[in-house]
Amino acid sequence: MKILFVYPQVSETFWSFKHALRLVRKKAAFPPLGALTVAAMLPALWEKRLVDLNVRQLRDEDLLWADYVFISAMIAQKNSARQVADRCRRLGVRVVGGGPLFRAYPEGFTDFDSLIFGEAEAVIPLLARDIEEGRIERSYRASGFPDLDAVPIPQWDLINMNDYATMSVQYSRGCPFNCEFCDVIVMNGRVPRLKSNEQVLAELESLYARGWRGSVFIVDDNFIGNKEKVKGLLRAIIFWQKTRRYRLNFFTEASVNLAEDPELMNLMVQAGFNKVFLGLETPVEDALRECGKSQNLKRSLSESVAAIQGSGLAVMGGFIIGFDNDPPDVFERQVNFIQKNGIVTAMIGLLTAIPGTRLYSRLEEEGRMLFNSSGDNTDVHGSLNFVTKMDRTKIIEGYRWVMNSVYSPEMYYNRVLAFLRTYRPKAKTYLQNHDVMAFVRSLWYLGIVDNKSRNYYWKLLREAFSGYNDAFGEIVTMAIYGYHFRKLFYSPNLPVKLEEWLSGISV
Repeated sequence: MKILFVYPQVSETFWSFKHALRLVRKKAAFPPLGALTVAAMLPALWEKRLVDLNVRQLRDEDLLWADYVFISAMIAQKNSARQVADRCRRLGVRVVGGGPLFRAYPEGFTDFDSLIFGEAEAVIPLLARDIEEGRIERSYRASGFPDLDAVPIPQWDLINMNDYATMSVQYSRGCPFNCEFCDVIVMNGRVPRLKSNEQVLAELESLYARGWRGSVFIVDDNFIGNKEKVKGLLRAIIFWQKTRRYRLNFFTEASVNLAEDPELMNLMVQAGFNKVFLGLETPVEDALRECGKSQNLKRSLSESVAAIQGSGLAVMGGFIIGFDNDPPDVFERQVNFIQKNGIVTAMIGLLTAIPGTRLYSRLEEEGRMLFNSSGDNTDVHGSLNFVTKMDRTKIIEGYRWVMNSVYSPEMYYNRVLAFLRTYRPKAKTYLQNHDVMAFVRSLWYLGIVDNKSRNYYWKLLREAFSGYNDAFGEIVTMAIYGYHFRKLFYSPNLPVKLEEWLSGISV
């Protein structure tokens, strides 16, 4: 049997890092971990290939080679997935779909030969058997949340690791919290399920043995969902890292209650973690209560950010605009919070209601749903997919002002300096040749070519050399990220004052 995995194109947004990749000479930010893991679950005698559309184009001969095309996709890859499926239909190639896209919007893919709902470990053995017997079902649905003790090492030989800026590993699935807008617990449950320490170390060793050095993204939606277990894992990684001279560094996603556990933060840093993404969402407490973000209300968010960055973990923050309880000044409050707390990588999106979430159910009951989301929460036309309490136009224009402000060269580089005042780098990092070359290219692109920001770039480098040598790698990375975000969200010709953006808009 011949199986072709196709990973659709990721839309140009925060997580694509398209413009940053240009400076580091990589084709994509992350590999398609889900597809590579499913490939390892299929019979070893089957022939398998993978085409990542973020790395190269899909050819008709790729599709015609396959008995089945497996498409793994997130909601933001909807259009690209549809295009791939249409090509398969024209060529008479059978198609199987799996992933968050097909769970959320199955009605858009009724022409697929089969759709997978739920986690692959529970259904792939049945699917493989039916493929071999020539009687594939129209859909396969997992009955529950499987244990992770039998998840195989991803089939890394299907990709060229050099195409990617970062490798990925998964430790757990599920989150103990119940945020109204989040679909993580819909897909993976509220009780975190974990791989064993031995499984995780085997996956790290598989990357190391293939020559990977540098950044690894632990893709868990909440890495610290089971704090005691994760501490045991971190101790095992620390020992593993010591025997390999700390050649890997990590970043992950976690809940803000990380700040309440100094031991956990210390273990993460010792293990080689240097960044963590937090769902901070908003400084408006009524909005946090609205969305059930209780973990963000236990202490000052500013204090939590300072504690985490002071431990040696740079905070990347997720923020949301569009809550029912957002006050008229939410736009200024978001910008001020981000600037004051030195949250350099601020991923700000519009609220989106995804099928299966408590938010979607509530809005549907209230008769407020408007359309299906595009999956890109920075898309002002495809994300705010419900009737809002605040005037919709004001939200969109306010959001545009927030993005243009936060990613203006002056505010961005001042935010890096604010970050450096609280950050205490402690993790050991391993620089490779391509890291050095990325810095050299940044000197050209950011220091010479980009005339809108070069003065701030040189000022930042002077600060780095004079007072923050220990954080020099992070500073260069942030400068490169800033280039990407500025390309996406900043326009120097737009008005600076919020009232100018909103003039003439009714509230």
